[in-house]
Amino acid sequence: MSWLILALAIVAEICWALSLKWASMVGTWVAGIVPIVLSFVTMGMLALAMRGLAAGTAYSIWSGLGAVGVIVGGVILFGERVTLVQGCFMALTVVGVVGTKLFSPA
Repeated sequence: MSWLILALAIVAEICWALSLKWASMVGTWVAGIVPIVLSFVTMGMLALAMRGLAAGTAYSIWSGLGAVGVIVGGVILFGERVTLVQGCFMALTVVGVVGTKLFSPA
């Protein structure tokens, strides 16, 4: 169950970071509330996932996949560009996350 909660926390993290960009583009106070709410959601879910997972494992997977997800989301939603070198480093991040998961005792 902790892994499922961590997966949902990662999705919330990606939405949170992308909502920061969106809120800056929209520029209304209502849009500014969205990232604040999502920050509480993602942190709460990460803390809940850490009840059943090691803190280092949970955090490294959360931050690594969150970063890759935000880059992909930026490309899809905002037309941002990713270079080949950046793509290779994103792939390395994913390999690190998979290794962390495979060799996690939980």
